[in-house]
Amino acid sequence: MEQRLVAETREGTGKGAARKLRAAGRVPAILYGHGMDPLALSVDSRELFHLLHTGAGANVLVDLVVDGTDHLALPRDVQRDHIRGRFVHVDFLAVRRDEKIHVTIPLRIVGESPGVKAGGVLEHHLWELNCECLATDVPQAIDVDISGLEIGSGVRVSDLKVRSGVTILTSPEDSVVAVTQPQVAVEEEEAAEAVEGEAAEEEAEGATAEESESAAEQSEG
Repeated sequence: MEQRLVAETREGTGKGAARKLRAAGRVPAILYGHGMDPLALSVDSRELFHLLHTGAGANVLVDLVVDGTDHLALPRDVQRDHIRGRFVHVDFLAVRRDEKIHVTIPLRIVGESPGVKAGGVLEHHLWELNCECLATDVPQAIDVDISGLEIGSGVRVSDLKVRSGVTILTSPEDSVVAVTQPQVAVEEEEAAEAVEGEAAEEEAEGATAEESESAAEQSEG
């Protein structure tokens, strides 16, 4: 279900006008899409914060009200000033309920890996997927079940399950997560192999030396 957000049209453009809007607690915005001329707007910063902090995150479907007219839209290119802790600008993409769109959907780890419990390390290779679906069917996240992962195993994109109507565009061969041996264990194993290798070489050299001495004694005799 979409979230309602009231926007106001704005006349002024440029950095000066944008600074005044932010000082008044509003965020400059643009609405575009479907052949419409880009519409310069502003939205309340607190309402925008609450809107983007729902479970849907940046893929929240918005009922954007402009001068009494409703526009179904998705937030795009949300710019933040992380130092000052405020929004700088946000784009809204106008969409239709019967239209498929390209979205980026976050991945959510679920379950406990027996490999991790045994001392392995869970490596994250992907944090989100590129997908295509109807604007009204965008999932909040795609689950990655790691409950069956032992050390040395992993999950690829092709292993993931998504709801009907969602098409994953990311390569199915891409690795999502993997459980590996901890680096210390790997180094210890390599060190042990090196020691065993040196011992084998010394043993071989000793055997060769003994054979040479024996051959020399036989020659002298």
